[in-house]
Amino acid sequence: MRILILGAGKMGRWLSDSLCLDEETAVFDTDKTKLKYLFNVRRLTEGDEIRQFDPELVINAAGLSQTENAFRFAIPFLSEKCILSDIASVKNNLEEFYRSSGFRFASSHPMFGPTFANIGDLRSQTAILIKESCPEGHRFFRNFYQKLNVRVFEAGFSEHDRLTAYSLSTPFAATLAFVSCLKPIPAPGTTFKKHMEIADGLLSEDDELLTEILFNKYSADQIGEIGKTLDRLLEWIIKRDSVALKKYLNDLRTEWENYKNVLCRFGK
Repeated sequence: MRILILGAGKMGRWLSDSLCLDEETAVFDTDKTKLKYLFNVRRLTEGDEIRQFDPELVINAAGLSQTENAFRFAIPFLSEKCILSDIASVKNNLEEFYRSSGFRFASSHPMFGPTFANIGDLRSQTAILIKESCPEGHRFFRNFYQKLNVRVFEAGFSEHDRLTAYSLSTPFAATLAFVSCLKPIPAPGTTFKKHMEIADGLLSEDDELLTEILFNKYSADQIGEIGKTLDRLLEWIIKRDSVALKKYLNDLRTEWENYKNVLCRFGK
C-alpha cells in the first residue's frame, strides 16, 4: 500500500520507521529540515509531489490544531479512492470533517508516544481504534498495531474523547500539580523519585500535545474531581479528622481492588 504521512514530528517519524519496510511510504512536511534524517521513505515538500505519489492511505500526524488544515492542503492532490486517517489524541470535530470530506476515513489513537514508551517493545501499550472507521482502514490499523504487539480497543468518536480525558487528562493534571509544588531541597523517598520520573517524561512533551489533551472538552469534569478530592483531604488534615481519613482510605482500597479485578478481566 502507498502510504503518505503528513507531518514529520515525533509521531510522524515513528510512523515512518514503523511502516517503511513493509509499505511504500512517503512523508510530507513543509519544513525540509524535519525530513533530513528519514530513511527508506520518499520525502515530499510540495503538493504536486503528493499527486505524483498518489497515496492510497494518508495518515495525518500533524498537531491537533493543524489536523484539519493539513487535510485541506492535501485533499486537492488526492485520488477520490484514497483513505484519510489520523492518530489524534483528541478527536473533537474530526467526525464532522470526515463526513463532509466525501472520502473514506479511519481514525485511531496510539495511547503512547516516543517520549514515554519503549518504542522497541510495545507489548504493554494500547491503542484505540474508532468504530466508525471504514472497513479497509479499520483492518489496516488493527493489523498494524497487532504486528507491534499493541493491544487494540474500540470506541466511538465521542466515547474516545471521554476515555482520553479519563486516562490522560487526569494523570497529566496530577503530575503538573506535583511539579508546581516542588522545592529545591533533597527528597530521596522512593515514591517521590517515581513521581519525578513521571514528571520528567511529561514535561519532555511539546506544549501543543499537552494543550490538546488538557483542552479536551471532557477534561474539566475529570480535573474537577481531583480538586474536590484535594479539598476534602485538606479539610480532614486541618481538622485532624482521623476517622474521616481512615474511612476514606479504607473505601479507596476497596475501590482500588475492584479496579484491578476489572483490569484483570480485560487481560491487563
